[in-house]
Amino acid sequence: MRSRLIDGLTTTDALADVFSDLSFIESMLAFEAALARVEARLGIIPDRAARDIVHAAGESARFDAAAMARATRQSATPGVPLVAALTERVRAIDEWSARFVHVGATSQDVVDTALILTISRAQSLLDADHVRLTTTLRALSESHASSVMLGRTLLQPAPPVTFGLKAAGWFAAEHRAWRQLAEAFDRTRLLQFGGASGTLAALGEAGPEVSRALADELGLTSPEAPWHTSRDRLAGFVTACGVYAGVLGKIARDISLLMQHEVSEVSEAGGGSSTMPHKRNPSGSAIVLAAASRLPGLVATFLGDMIQEHERAVGGWQAEVPTVAAAVQATGSALAALADAMAHLTVSPARMRENLDATRGLVYAERVMIRASALHGRDHARRLVDTAIAESRSTGATFGDIVRATPELVEAMGDAVQDFDRPEHYLGAAESLRVALLASAS
Repeated sequence: MRSRLIDGLTTTDALADVFSDLSFIESMLAFEAALARVEARLGIIPDRAARDIVHAAGESARFDAAAMARATRQSATPGVPLVAALTERVRAIDEWSARFVHVGATSQDVVDTALILTISRAQSLLDADHVRLTTTLRALSESHASSVMLGRTLLQPAPPVTFGLKAAGWFAAEHRAWRQLAEAFDRTRLLQFGGASGTLAALGEAGPEVSRALADELGLTSPEAPWHTSRDRLAGFVTACGVYAGVLGKIARDISLLMQHEVSEVSEAGGGSSTMPHKRNPSGSAIVLAAASRLPGLVATFLGDMIQEHERAVGGWQAEVPTVAAAVQATGSALAALADAMAHLTVSPARMRENLDATRGLVYAERVMIRASALHGRDHARRLVDTAIAESRSTGATFGDIVRATPELVEAMGDAVQDFDRPEHYLGAAESLRVALLASAS
């Protein structure tokens, strides 16, 4: 049973339910019930036994998760106590039917397939939050296409951008990473069914047919062969979770920085402080960043687990289920938190303009430098611009006023000298780039 207080920032209620003990037991039982139905249909086990197995498997609430967890520590897999408990439930119905539980399968088949079924259920939850987030990001970009703001490089003022462009960059990166994650989700939808050594030997010639039918029964793809120690697809999936969470974390980092009191250009609905009533904390961004900080370690753990021995791993495979479960839940937690935060984000174009103006026009020094270099050469232009910057800083006059009072710079700027320090006149391709970023998700 998960600790909801300790785990509260690393998952959501819906994802916690998907990865709960009961849910995982249900997934394992779904495998066993489907196996029984398929094997009865193909004449491998009697219909009567299959009916009893399916009936027992349908009573997941009667399986003791705590007892199974204790037994798991003895067998190093939850598959063994699950099969034992199911066999006992079937035996209570019919002693004879109990001999047909789990025919031709191995414990890793049960656990791996249960994990895949669980991941598949989680996908729809993440997909709904992805749609919410992208809808909000697109709307923010469109409504703030002309909201000028400081560009910031190395956390210092740079020439202006628009908030619409920034939001479009978030949107496009999220879309790219989500597409990779969705494809990774699809690649995981594989049945695991190989029997003791991955040859399906216990089923004889019928093994491949059972495998194909079992995959169809569970709504999964039948792989070309069992993948007991070939973990590349799951590794790609966990890695995609890490990349996606990193993209979400970048957005959250930007929001938390823009929300600082000294900046105040955007604001989350936020959370309060236990002792400072005036505070509005970036709680959504905090949840995203907490989750994103966990993913690199989980990715590294899974990649380390890939080096598995022969036909069945010792230790590496056993570490995978909690690693994958944590990765999916952390990713989903970050996504849900960011979707909520962005849906209630307050944007202040007026404050953005104030922060731009507070630089007294120094962020346009690049523009002046380029024009002056063309006329006076780079070295002399640099001296002229450096002198203008120093005078602006020492006197408090705007950089634009200093430039307009310097004949050589006036000559260099030409007709642009009167309004070169208006942000709307130094946005370059910002709008076309914004449009292209939004179109990239089409």
